Amino acid sequence: MPSSFFNREQKANANARSNGDTAFPLWTSVAEVRGKFREGTRIMVAIGGWGDTEGFEEAAGTEEGRERWAGNVGGMVEESGADGVDIDWEYPGGNGEDYKRIPNSSHAWEISAYPLLLSSLRRALGPHKLISAAVPGLPRDMLAFTSTTIPLIDASLDFWNIMTYDLMNRRDNVTSHHTGIAASQVALDAYLARGVPSRKANLGLAFYVKWFRTRACGEKKVGYGGGSGGAGAFSWDDEVPGALADSFARALREGMWDEEGGGWYYWDVRERLWWTWDTEVVIGKKVPGVLRERDLGGVFAWGLGEDGPRWERLEALTKGYREWKGSAKDEL
Repeated sequence: MPSSFFNREQKANANARSNGDTAFPLWTSVAEVRGKFREGTRIMVAIGGWGDTEGFEEAAGTEEGRERWAGNVGGMVEESGADGVDIDWEYPGGNGEDYKRIPNSSHAWEISAYPLLLSSLRRALGPHKLISAAVPGLPRDMLAFTSTTIPLIDASLDFWNIMTYDLMNRRDNVTSHHTGIAASQVALDAYLARGVPSRKANLGLAFYVKWFRTRACGEKKVGYGGGSGGAGAFSWDDEVPGALADSFARALREGMWDEEGGGWYYWDVRERLWWTWDTEVVIGKKVPGVLRERDLGGVFAWGLGEDGPRWERLEALTKGYREWKGSAKDEL
């Protein structure tokens, strides 16, 4: 749900309920989703997302705003029957989608406000509902996640969804793996060193492909041109864009494993396109290995439906998770 929805007054929600309408419209019901999974599966509602920051900023700025926002989220959880919420304010403190328009100095106040908003939410939901947070995977973006703030944030969270993907993006000018093992380990270690308990940290996987148009070639690295139209992504359940179809077909046939970075890639010299994605082989190496080495809590993927219709990455994730657990009887 959009973060701004919960800044409205409680009275508006009461009026909606009195008219027989739900005050918190979801694209489906929690009950319907719950029926698709094993009994006991926890169903949470995600709030926010990439570029969705204004609602969080409005809420977090004052104590009154935080209490109103948290109270409305609590009302939604109660009404929907959800088991909790995932807070997807991805870049508090700066470096988000608006980084070119708004300097990070204008977002600096969010660094101290972010844990306060989560604390208000924890009070509103009580101790038994789940709260997780999606947090950035690049150390340069961890502006709000320091050794000082992480203990304050962690007090309100049940687990951390560390977005160990998009680790190469439009701000980079040298190619790398957007969800490689080495970069994922750097991200995880940064959070663990700053105070996130390892058993509350989840490794993130990407069920989509990224491409970047390149402009130069070095001995081992390829320069990325950057700029608008110079990069993109699509899911496995998407139709491959026509202009990229031939190049991607070559990438699937000729893609390679990079032992140093721990990622799968292909550089199309002919069309000067850099491809980076996770194969089942990469996931098979990453999931049991990284989880075991750092004694993590678990793994998540963005997003489940994007792996259709063959579900090959999901199958590899499940297999790796069970290998880590040491028993095929363990459930995701």
